[in-house]
Amino acid sequence: MFETQTINVDEVISETLPTRAFAAQSSTSQLALWNFERRAVGPRDVLIKIRYCGVCHTDIHFLKNDLGFSVYPLVPGHEIVGIVTRTGDLVKKFSEGDVVGVGCLVESCRTCANCKEGEEQYCLNGAVYTYNGIEKETGNITYGGYSSQVVVNEDFVLHVSDKLPLEKVAPLLCAGITTYSPLRRWNIGKNHRVAIVGLGGLGHMAVKFARSFGADVTLLSTSPLKEQDALALGANQFAVTTDDVQVQKLTGSFDFILDTICSQHDLNIYLGMLKTHGSLVYLGIDPAPSKIALVSMVFSGRTVAGSLIGGIAETQEMLNYCAEHNITSDVEIIDIKDINEAYVRMVNKDVKYRFVIDMATL
Repeated sequence: MFETQTINVDEVISETLPTRAFAAQSSTSQLALWNFERRAVGPRDVLIKIRYCGVCHTDIHFLKNDLGFSVYPLVPGHEIVGIVTRTGDLVKKFSEGDVVGVGCLVESCRTCANCKEGEEQYCLNGAVYTYNGIEKETGNITYGGYSSQVVVNEDFVLHVSDKLPLEKVAPLLCAGITTYSPLRRWNIGKNHRVAIVGLGGLGHMAVKFARSFGADVTLLSTSPLKEQDALALGANQFAVTTDDVQVQKLTGSFDFILDTICSQHDLNIYLGMLKTHGSLVYLGIDPAPSKIALVSMVFSGRTVAGSLIGGIAETQEMLNYCAEHNITSDVEIIDIKDINEAYVRMVNKDVKYRFVIDMATL
């Protein structure tokens, strides 16, 4: 799948690309304009002028150092869509002018068992993420898509169809693949009863994919105000999880539950809704540990699992599927200067359903 690349590190370090970005200088600072140098375009690299970048809740976690390993200055952004403006001499997959995407991954070892299986996100030698990672060849910190341009090895760049509006494609690079991958891995389709927990950036994509795959879909939320939106997006049913009567009625109802909530909550409510041998897959990143009722799992053969985005091939598969079936994210376009306000609104769940930055405003 990949070709071995050789890069002259001294040459890469000596030639850099002036780049504008919005960055956080510490865990307590807001995002503000920052200038830095991207690495030069290597033989197998693609230089991309960024047109749109989605805003993921993970960006907030890293800005605040919630996971404990953020490096500053930090430039978030891993839902990138743009135009190829330059290619290295050995690039075969892309040409100048191509519309492309970059998701959460920009590098991996390519040689471990997981990489060879197309699951670079689980690289046994450490995947390199689009921001807050360390480039294997140069040792440089990676900076994300809240920037004017990005340099990425061609093996981690994705083709984007011109059939879909680019601003609505950007969130597919994270929210899309994060929900598509587990639904595919568990072979969700017709005759499956599926529940989606939460109606945010991930949840609204999960509803769209699950319905497209033929499943009967119930949206689970703590807010009754989400019902009309959930049904409009394609959910067959809606239930309020703070209503004990509704929760009780759903006991043993679902083959599969996809939990998209990224803050602390009780997973045991949803475990009880699974059928025998049902699976609950957790997508959110919360640094606090969760308590799980093992009795509920053991005596009903239930499974609790986690899932992290998808590999490069699967992400391309997802983008192709979306182009074929006209599936995109519901977005609100913002100016880069409004990013700090957008973060506040995200925390307050005041967005339907993904902010996307128009990078032309940088």
